[in-house]
Amino acid sequence: MELGLYTFADVDPNAADKGAEGRRRLADLLEEIELADQVGLDVFGLGEHHRPDYAASAPAVILAAAAARTSRIRLTSAVTVLSSDDPVRVFQQFATLDLLSNGRAEIMAGRGSFIESFPLFGQSLDDYDQLFSEKLDLLLALRDSERVTWSGALRSPINDRGVYPRPLQDPLPLWIAVGGTPQSVARAGALGVPMALAIIGGEPARFAPLFQLYREAARRSGQDPSKLKTSINVHGFIA
Repeated sequence: MELGLYTFADVDPNAADKGAEGRRRLADLLEEIELADQVGLDVFGLGEHHRPDYAASAPAVILAAAAARTSRIRLTSAVTVLSSDDPVRVFQQFATLDLLSNGRAEIMAGRGSFIESFPLFGQSLDDYDQLFSEKLDLLLALRDSERVTWSGALRSPINDRGVYPRPLQDPLPLWIAVGGTPQSVARAGALGVPMALAIIGGEPARFAPLFQLYREAARRSGQDPSKLKTSINVHGFIA
């Protein structure tokens, strides 16, 4: 079992000087990650939000700064809102982070618990499910092959293009973050991708059937059981 911390880098949205408040919070955050590394925690996760009460709209940038101040802790998003981002840029950013951290980067991709990023980046909520499905498919293709040919309905196609840099880890660790929707859990299992379950409230024991569903979906799809890592993300830690 691994233990870690995650945060959204909350700030005071009513601060008179928002720049100074953001600078203070990010300085504190880097100290937190450095301390987590020193005391032996396994992973630190940073969530992506685009709201006035959080400072982490660009997790890969902050994690890259943390990579220079740490030596062993794994650095992950928690989560990357893949539906409203471009998978090519997500892969490039985290591949770069992986090189800077000497192979300690991970991506935790999800649809997010808020929807503010969709209109911000010109995405329609009517495409909520299809956006994530298509972009996850592309991100997996980018991870698995240096040169990619891909097409979908909501993004322009890629025709035999190389994507760089390549990460130190092969493959770059990718988790699917889910919020408890059975269809999302089954998809993670069918793909054979590690699953991170966010528990916003309630007793953790009542979520056990979702882990059973995940493993059963993987078994039905012929996935390697050794790849079926799981995580519980609750307020305060990642396990």
